[in-house]
Amino acid sequence: MKPRDLLDRIIRPFSSASSRRESASARREEEDLEAIAAREQRAFRYEALVTATRNFSAKQKLGQGGFGPVYRGRLDDDREVAVKRLGAGSRQGAREFRNEAMLLSRVQHRNVVNLLGYCAHGDDEKLLVYEYVPNESLDKILFSAAQPPPPANKSSHSSSSESDRNLRAELTWPRRLEVVVGVARGLLYLHEDAHTPIIHRDIKASNILLDHRWVAKIADFGMARLYPEAGDGRTHVQTRVAGTNGYMAPEYLMHGHLSAKADVFSFGVLVLEIVSGRKNSSFVPPPGSDAENLLDYAWKLYKKGRSMELLDPSVKPSAEQDKVLLCVRIGLLCVQADPRLRPDMKRVVIILSKKQSTLEEPTRPGAPGSRYRRRAHGLRSSQYSDGSSSGTTPSTSATSHASTSNLSASASNATTGTATSIAQTSRSQGLSSHRQGKELPNSG
Repeated sequence: MKPRDLLDRIIRPFSSASSRRESASARREEEDLEAIAAREQRAFRYEALVTATRNFSAKQKLGQGGFGPVYRGRLDDDREVAVKRLGAGSRQGAREFRNEAMLLSRVQHRNVVNLLGYCAHGDDEKLLVYEYVPNESLDKILFSAAQPPPPANKSSHSSSSESDRNLRAELTWPRRLEVVVGVARGLLYLHEDAHTPIIHRDIKASNILLDHRWVAKIADFGMARLYPEAGDGRTHVQTRVAGTNGYMAPEYLMHGHLSAKADVFSFGVLVLEIVSGRKNSSFVPPPGSDAENLLDYAWKLYKKGRSMELLDPSVKPSAEQDKVLLCVRIGLLCVQADPRLRPDMKRVVIILSKKQSTLEEPTRPGAPGSRYRRRAHGLRSSQYSDGSSSGTTPSTSATSHASTSNLSASASNATTGTATSIAQTSRSQGLSSHRQGKELPNSG
């Protein structure tokens, strides 16, 4: 045997071990999914879903995500469903597909979207079937008034926009408050009461669906991660950053430190958006304000005792002042720079469900691109700086994280480039990275 051939035979088992493990893991996941579908009678015939969605007609399409398109359909038993279809050749989508199917098959809660079943057809055709939620996503309703009027010759678009604005008028303050409470309960279930604790990683308005009774349902678990059981000594997991700018906690965006407190931060941003009717990633401060983003604006109003000015004018007639002020304070507590100061979701639900006589003062919000650190002049432990002058940028952290993670070179460069661009834009415009409103790579 030639020396080179011998060397190849020696090296091959070690070089291919990782790929074999990944392949075996993928096969096990596929087998698990099929076993779950069969055991729980959740297997759908491909032909039935083709018929239900009118052969995946463009007219039935509800939306498009990194995973692939989602279609509205009607089954033979007259149930309306939403069918998520894996994009052809999407490796990232395949991972998200398995992730979402595995997680949601174990989840059952009023405030989490219900997975009805699963379908695998051939090598590439994989579909997830969910309950259809008629009012669609919160962002389409909450932010509809901020959209420019449609062109006069676009009658279908005009009809759709008008419908969104009509729905927004129905999103009264009591309903907004119920959405806040519903999302909080859904997150509490995921963090503490699910079979295995789950961190969603992408809580935002577009991932909150509203049913015909305006009940909020958390959706899109493609980026969710299982969290270690309490008591194992770990406070967070280290993972590649994935999510949407404007909602991600600073410690997660900068260092990849993922814990349930990252979801709490995203929830806090969502609460302030629901109160104000304004989107954090596209926030423009009113004249005379030097606020960098919605969180900063809410914080400065709070410190001046003027939190009611944050409220969306369209819901003022139906708003209860004490509830509005409570929601603003909860939102600010959840977006604090230091994750240790943020309440967990159990405490948030308790605060929302009954009157709280004493509630701590929130510290300054964190923002992607800033670091939280303790001030060095003997202040109380609850007083923290947002660290905006520390000189550390997301690019430094993202590069460090990429070098210590098992990422491909291209994925590492993409993440680093995104973070660097955010930091440079922020410095040049004097704005927070929240203002960029872009999505980072959504796999991890």
